[in-house]
Amino acid sequence: MAAGVLRTVPLAGELTASLISRVAARYGLPTAGVLRLWTCRNSPARHDGGGARADAEVVLNGAGRRVLAELCRVEPKVLARALPAFTMDDPKISTGREAGVAQARWRAAGTVAGPAAFGCRLCTARRTGQALRAVRYVPRWHRVCLRHGRWLLDADADQPLEHLDVRGAAEVVAAQRRWPGVARRAVRAGVEPEQAFTLAHAVVARWWEQALSWEQEEIWPRRLHQLAGGSVGSRLAWWRIVGRDAAIFPEVVAVAQALLEPAMAEVAWEASGGMRPRVRGADDAFCYRLGERVGRTWLGPELAADHGSPLNGWKGAIVRARRHETGPPGWREDPWHLKREQQPATMAGQLRVMAAEAQSGGSGTRWRATVPAEQRFRITQLVDEAREQLVELRGVHSGTTAEVARTLLEHLSHSADLIDQALVHTAAAAVASGVTLEEVAQWSRLSAEELAAVFALGEGED
Repeated sequence: MAAGVLRTVPLAGELTASLISRVAARYGLPTAGVLRLWTCRNSPARHDGGGARADAEVVLNGAGRRVLAELCRVEPKVLARALPAFTMDDPKISTGREAGVAQARWRAAGTVAGPAAFGCRLCTARRTGQALRAVRYVPRWHRVCLRHGRWLLDADADQPLEHLDVRGAAEVVAAQRRWPGVARRAVRAGVEPEQAFTLAHAVVARWWEQALSWEQEEIWPRRLHQLAGGSVGSRLAWWRIVGRDAAIFPEVVAVAQALLEPAMAEVAWEASGGMRPRVRGADDAFCYRLGERVGRTWLGPELAADHGSPLNGWKGAIVRARRHETGPPGWREDPWHLKREQQPATMAGQLRVMAAEAQSGGSGTRWRATVPAEQRFRITQLVDEAREQLVELRGVHSGTTAEVARTLLEHLSHSADLIDQALVHTAAAAVASGVTLEEVAQWSRLSAEELAAVFALGEGED
């Protein structure tokens, strides 16, 4: 194909690969046919089922960029402004004897310019005249198309939907309208908006998993049914994965806004006991206030009982800074830092796990396929609570002998009790899933008789 005859304009933030696909459609050609204009040195990423991932991106060399500009009939500087990957260099194709040949390399969009989501087809048609699929780099805090009331889904997941209809979930749309104000507040506070959103999202995504056991939770079930078109039917587990980020978005924005307010930091400080630390109770004022901010006045005790929440890192950093406590050499105290293990699973990751479980046919060979979600969560919660008890001992070796000894022994004994509970829950789940009592006892470093006696006292109860 020579220089293009038809003009194809790029979308702001569009993947280069997405634009190439739209160019092909404009000429009535398969995308693979147009891609032959470039020498591709590798293949696009694919799903486990074999289909190409929608977030597969191409990086072009200088000669390759000129080919795309001619094909689209758009100036290279215009493409450079619109396409985040357009000016990215890859040494494997931009240097060497064949640098003058139009070349391309496939990459995952997330490694190029961040998370990718499907574009709104109605907006694409309005701006380009093509009602086609487009994929754009879109931050997770800007997923609502306000014009058409659509939540734009991640493009890296193996599922058929491009968007969710949020016209019936006014609070999701309202949260999107509020976010720019929250982002400006973050900047004024010296916090990156991305950090504020990421921490709040991790906090609320954890609540989403816990909500399965919250008897008073009514908001999210109703909202999830709305996102599913009226009812999730028999696919609750699937919809809880696909609809999670849209369903929790209002609460994420509310939590981010709350954590950025100096007044909430003051509440956290006072609730901790200030310079005279005290154990967090069910009536913790900070947890109660945060529950109010998300429209759940009953939520405080649930939050207070969760010692593994990312919230604890934020509160701990605030409190330690006010107490002028210092960590080990090289330690960076940042309330907005999110530990890797606290990052919530993505939609793509969760769907891969679900597909693997379905393929195993519930044979009992996979833990998640045989142990109920509530039981898995309880085990995780106990381990997280024990970890939090130990983390709170950092820098404890200052003070009178009695004070230090009391703090150490109380935290160590509490964490040991939590680990014991987690062990019993895990052992009970393993036996219920078909693992022999003898094997479970061996792994637990107990005799089979001792483990059976524990179960007889109350299987897995705290």
